Amino acid sequence: MLKKEKENCKVKTIINFERAYNIRRLSFNDIKNKRKPLEQTEIPPIGTRLTDDGTLFLDFGKDAYGTLLVPKVNNPQQSTIVVHLGEKLTPNNRLDRNPPGSVRYIRIEQELDKSRNTTRIIIPSDKRNTGLAAIKMPRHIREVYPFRYAEIERATGIDPSVVRRICVHYPFADNASSFDSSDTVLNAVWDLCKYSIKATTFCGVYVDGDRERIPYEGDAHINQLGHYCVDHEYALARYTHEYLIQHPTWPTEWNLHSVIMAWADYMYTGETISLEAFYNDLCVKTLIDLARDDGMISTESGLCTKEFEKRLHLHHSRYIFNHGLKDLVDWPPGSFTEGGQGERDGHEMLPVNTVVNAFHYRALVLMSRIALVLGHADDHSRFVNQATLVNATINRLLFDHDRGVYIDGEGSHHASLHSNMFMLVFDLVPEDRRQAVVSFVKSRGMACSMYGAQFLLEALYRNGEDLYALELMTAQHDRSWWNMIQVGSTITMEAWDLKYKNNLCWNHAWGAVPANIIPRFLLGIRPIEPGFGKVLIQPQPGSLRQVSGTIPTIRGPIKISLENDHMHPFELRIDIPVNMTAKVGLPQRDKQSTTLIVDGRKVEGRLENEYLFLDSIGHGTRVLICK
Repeated sequence: MLKKEKENCKVKTIINFERAYNIRRLSFNDIKNKRKPLEQTEIPPIGTRLTDDGTLFLDFGKDAYGTLLVPKVNNPQQSTIVVHLGEKLTPNNRLDRNPPGSVRYIRIEQELDKSRNTTRIIIPSDKRNTGLAAIKMPRHIREVYPFRYAEIERATGIDPSVVRRICVHYPFADNASSFDSSDTVLNAVWDLCKYSIKATTFCGVYVDGDRERIPYEGDAHINQLGHYCVDHEYALARYTHEYLIQHPTWPTEWNLHSVIMAWADYMYTGETISLEAFYNDLCVKTLIDLARDDGMISTESGLCTKEFEKRLHLHHSRYIFNHGLKDLVDWPPGSFTEGGQGERDGHEMLPVNTVVNAFHYRALVLMSRIALVLGHADDHSRFVNQATLVNATINRLLFDHDRGVYIDGEGSHHASLHSNMFMLVFDLVPEDRRQAVVSFVKSRGMACSMYGAQFLLEALYRNGEDLYALELMTAQHDRSWWNMIQVGSTITMEAWDLKYKNNLCWNHAWGAVPANIIPRFLLGIRPIEPGFGKVLIQPQPGSLRQVSGTIPTIRGPIKISLENDHMHPFELRIDIPVNMTAKVGLPQRDKQSTTLIVDGRKVEGRLENEYLFLDSIGHGTRVLICK
């Protein structure tokens, strides 16, 4: 009888494995097929001039991935054409042919095809300056290069009005989203970040800019959230997410990001097929198998074996691994010109790392929710219990009571911005410690990369620090988005400035953090139920007097505008799509009153963290006023 039961179990396991494999294949292939073909758009220059040496200079207004289309040269003796493509200008307004870092420039000499009216410049693959693991362009598209400016030698006979740049990008609805406010710097930052999401889709999968052209989970998560907020597009994010589950990269936290991305996909789309298809992989991605008795994990323990890394699919990765999993925190020291510290705020790298374990906790929490959604009750309980254990251990082991801050790891005496902002953003800080931790985080400024800025800004907004968060987004020093605009980049950069990363590129979507922070927190639009069945609308405008925007969702666009003049009542106008209800929150102006006016009628709001909330606001246009 026992033998028969074992055989039945074996058969059941095989059937479940085959079912999971088939669902996985269906999910990945389905999303692959749902991805739209890349578009090639011809863009005319916005400015041209012929220099004294006969070179035609062209400015296309914004950086983009593509190539150049040149009209027929009316010179029978000319058999070749020489073009220069690049992203940066010199001080005398010529194309910079020796730019710093990984800012792009290329010279191409090409035979003219005199049988055609135009010549398409072919980008040589061997001059792309990326590694062997880079994602290849589709054959029908051919190679592309990021550039804003072009120079054509011996161009006296070329009509500049006919020259075109062929831009390659994933289909993008430019009018799907909008944002405007009373702050011109913030408006410029929004435009920069929104365009960055569009321009960097050229590979048909999220990549980390032109320097490597490799998908990375941390980059892709920021890209995913930004894409959701600026266009009603979900297939590209899911394809990238599922690709990375099967072809992961080396940072420890990046593997934990896969669980966070899976939950974001579910909340924004309401679909479970990807969760079901990759459920077992996501369980492994929580890194629960590395936990010691008190719940803490470490990649330097004996539990992080080659066999475990194989279960993570590291052996399938396109990336070249020499060391297996390794903690990151923020980009590491190495190619930097100031101090050699990277963007870790001096974080002390120890085997039991506070940032890694905060990510581990968040992955456990979200995995428990995924298990519940899919009906895995035992797994749900297991992940809940483990998350509770990790929470208790972190707060016992890694908190310095004397200073009121979290240290960087077991045995550390140093407290970095990262160890504290990640604890805040993942809701690991008890209420009685929160004020001290928030104060410490604010004292560190922008002591992180743009990747870190995602979590810093989110932590600030989640803890009522919208004034300070707005200051960071509109800052005009060299660690700001405004600085990117001032130095001449039209796509977000890989680093705040060259002096902070001397191999930075000018086309990196992980820098486009405000593309999701502005809609999700400043405007306050986030899904409460999967697929936006119910939405939270809780604007946190800080010192902005006026704000308006349109944010896409899978059920239709949400439109919002507000007046925030403290001399007058706070007024919020929202337009909610059909088949959606909203929980709406307005800041409590009069601390003695909980009354709101909704469409001209007085309604009692529910007070929570200095906001007055109303539940179940139906679709249509609504005007809410807080006096």
